[in-house]
Amino acid sequence: MSASAALMAAAEGGIIGDGRTGANLALGVGALGLAIGRLALARAGRRISTGNARTGGMVAIAVGTVGTLLAVLHLATASGGPGTGNGLVGAIVAVPLGLGAVLLGRRALTRYRRAGRPADRMTV
Repeated sequence: MSASAALMAAAEGGIIGDGRTGANLALGVGALGLAIGRLALARAGRRISTGNARTGGMVAIAVGTVGTLLAVLHLATASGGPGTGNGLVGAIVAVPLGLGAVLLGRRALTRYRRAGRPADRMTV
């Protein structure tokens, strides 16, 4: 099986389980991206002082982009409509989750750059 055929089969849920597998994966990645973006935004706002806001923002953008791409791939390959058990509604919900993660990561990077100094260092 070629790599592109395996990717298409995974997006359709044909390798691991039922048709909802690709949508659940996209939902999980999108939710993870939102959590990382929220933490990066808190770091950039100096609410917590662990980690680096710049790295967190870039990771949130990357994870959100992956979640959005997985959701769009599942939407493109899903057969049937909402309520058929193929995960179409989950993929539709995963798209704004991934985009929200991208926006939170971008906002954290903007705050980090605007501050002009690393947000994870305290000045005395």
